[in-house]
Amino acid sequence: MRILVTGGAGFIGSRLAKYLLENGDEVIVIDNLNDYYDPAIKQANINMLSDFDAFTFFKGDIRSEKDMDTIFSETKIEQVIHLAAQAGVRPSIADPKLYYDVNINGTLNILETMRRYGCKKMIFGSSSSVYGNNKTVPFSEEHPVDNPISPYAATKKSGELLCYNYHHLYNFDIFCLRFFSVYGPGQRPEMAIAKFTKAILNGEDIPMYGDGSSERDYTYVDDIVNGIILSMKQLRGYDIFNLGESTTINLRSLIELLEKTCGQDAYINKLPMQAGDVSITYADISKAKRLLGYQPRTTIEQGIANYVKWYKEKTNQNSNSITKRNTSIKKDI
Repeated sequence: MRILVTGGAGFIGSRLAKYLLENGDEVIVIDNLNDYYDPAIKQANINMLSDFDAFTFFKGDIRSEKDMDTIFSETKIEQVIHLAAQAGVRPSIADPKLYYDVNINGTLNILETMRRYGCKKMIFGSSSSVYGNNKTVPFSEEHPVDNPISPYAATKKSGELLCYNYHHLYNFDIFCLRFFSVYGPGQRPEMAIAKFTKAILNGEDIPMYGDGSSERDYTYVDDIVNGIILSMKQLRGYDIFNLGESTTINLRSLIELLEKTCGQDAYINKLPMQAGDVSITYADISKAKRLLGYQPRTTIEQGIANYVKWYKEKTNQNSNSITKRNTSIKKDI
């Protein structure tokens, strides 16, 4: 199959593209390699994918009609995996116009290009953030998502609505997948597990927002990729699925697990809870299990061990090179 992966230079997208290429699909990636985090990380992902003959990379912007027309006119796309987005809850509060432009206008431009070129199959990467501070847990696809608490969450809900509209008007087959806190080797450096691991191993402070009781349903990247693949196989009509681990860990316990895995104490800088942050994410994945055959396999303990091992190898850190901070301050979580 000839598949377009938007945002394919990123964390999830590059992992998915590699899997597809290894399994005989032709993969086209569009990514603008923006500087939300170090573009060299994304370029390294593209370099890795370039080893495959069936891989094509377009440096471009999903908001550009010209860029999208170029891709669809030069390649006969059969299915789109739309993962490109301006990511991050907290930054979306500082610059909501950018998030609306990329995540809503960009999604609309992709859908319109698909319509013009007769491509009617899409997987849309949504987010658990659409649930906001839902009081009922675990979060079910049947729960209302009309009260987003960040611009980022609002753009993801808007993307789902656009997808439904194109299903209704033009008979597109679209599944919207709500990802829950995806992590693993290669993840974005500003995300909690990456940021905390680096800080612990370098003897730096960890910023802990709130009292440490907030909970997250962390989902290992390989489980997310598997969920996307299963969705592609079942893609018919319009539907929404949670893709999570369906277990939670609070922030204090996550830091303790990272300490144990890294073999070094953390130094905590307590900070107020941030605007836009939710108190808990927790996926009800019974629908994905029943209709997709989705079954996450990686526990948080296994996933953290994998990440820390990868990070130490990447940074050439080992037990003899870990920074020991000379301080009388004790960890306080």
